Amino acid sequence: MGKEIIIDPVTRIEGHSKITIHLDDAGQVEQALFHVTQLRGFEKFVEGRPFHEMPSIMSRICGICPVSHLIASAKACDMLMSVRIPPVAAKLRRIINLAQIAQSHALSFFYLSSPDLLLGMDADISERSIVGVARANPSLARNGIKLRQIGQQIIEMLGGKRIHPGWVVAGGVNNPLSSEHRNQILAMLPEAITIADSMVSWFTNQLGRFKEEISVFANFPTLYMSLIGEHGELETYDGWLRLVNDHDTPVVDRLNPIDYKSIIDEAVTMHSYLKSPYYKPLGYPGGIYRVGPLARLHIASSCDTELADKSLAIFRQLDHKSSFHYHYARLIEIVYAFEKIQQLLNEKDILDDHARAHAEPNAHEGFGVAEAPRGTLMHHYRIDDNGLITYCDLMIATGHNNLAMNKGITQTAKHYIKDGSLSDGILNRIEAVIRTFDPCLSCSTHAFGAMPLHIQLMASDGTLLDETKR
Repeated sequence: MGKEIIIDPVTRIEGHSKITIHLDDAGQVEQALFHVTQLRGFEKFVEGRPFHEMPSIMSRICGICPVSHLIASAKACDMLMSVRIPPVAAKLRRIINLAQIAQSHALSFFYLSSPDLLLGMDADISERSIVGVARANPSLARNGIKLRQIGQQIIEMLGGKRIHPGWVVAGGVNNPLSSEHRNQILAMLPEAITIADSMVSWFTNQLGRFKEEISVFANFPTLYMSLIGEHGELETYDGWLRLVNDHDTPVVDRLNPIDYKSIIDEAVTMHSYLKSPYYKPLGYPGGIYRVGPLARLHIASSCDTELADKSLAIFRQLDHKSSFHYHYARLIEIVYAFEKIQQLLNEKDILDDHARAHAEPNAHEGFGVAEAPRGTLMHHYRIDDNGLITYCDLMIATGHNNLAMNKGITQTAKHYIKDGSLSDGILNRIEAVIRTFDPCLSCSTHAFGAMPLHIQLMASDGTLLDETKR
């Protein structure tokens, strides 16, 4: 009989998960599965809550990307109220989301993945951490910490606190931007842009060390999905949905995001609490698509900022269908985020004090979309005549990538595991495929699914006393 290799837990990601690798009788890999083993259930327990509470509740889904949930939720509530928010409110929402993208990307790249990228996939496990990075390259570690710090400080100046700010609300934002905070943020941005751009250059020079990993880290044709702006440029707050194929040719273009269910459906599997969205015309499981920074840079015609566009031109010369290049895309997006914040803060109406529209519910259905650090985030609500939530559907960025993550670890496991032979470096590479996607599992596990449950009652001497299975 074949055997099973278990990696439990998957390390240096947000949330709880494991990987099982199934081998045949000859010790060759048949399949690898990514199991998300936690359940949050926000979709169900918000039912019955007043709709205006939703942004604040939704920000509690995650401590890493609360801002994107605030924004998608608030946009859904804007639609429930049938209001057009003040222009400055939309700009301020853009800024706080860009700051979150920058800090989250810095966390992913420097804290979670740079131990592999700097020290190597085969480095001693005791050194593969941000502490090991700080010992080996103190300036790299400091740069990562600084970029995340600046992103978090911008969030705090706008939202009042760094984690779970309540500043983004239905109808706009709670308070306008002060001239003092505007000047403080503008003063931080040159350093942030310089550091981020230098990190793009540093990483470009590292790519030659990872040719084998690039070739097998989820390196296969898929579709890609993200928002685009009016002229096809990179967009993180509003716009149209675009799906492109592996040649970056549009398959779906300028789709109103509220019509997402016309092209996307979700499957529930027996091995995970994470749903598996897929592109309907290709069916399940063939309708694989990817979202997030890699997808956004596949799709966008430009970043519409100077330094990010220069790096985008280099990125497009790479074999950029490999998920290894999520790392590269994150660094480019950090540059873009700080450049775009700088542009927005220099717009003449950014200090306008009319930053919120007020209204009662005027519709029974609302939808909000934003680009979160990990990809396209969708919030879909329905309310009753009293403004209470009767339906909540959350299409989370990490979920969009679920099929690609499973296929990616299978591809990598098949490449590295021969005759059942293992090493720590091989197992780390399989985990590292998941880290390229930077999954946020707390965000993404809201449906119950059908994952089997196996509970064993053990005596102190290890004897099995009882067990139950579902």
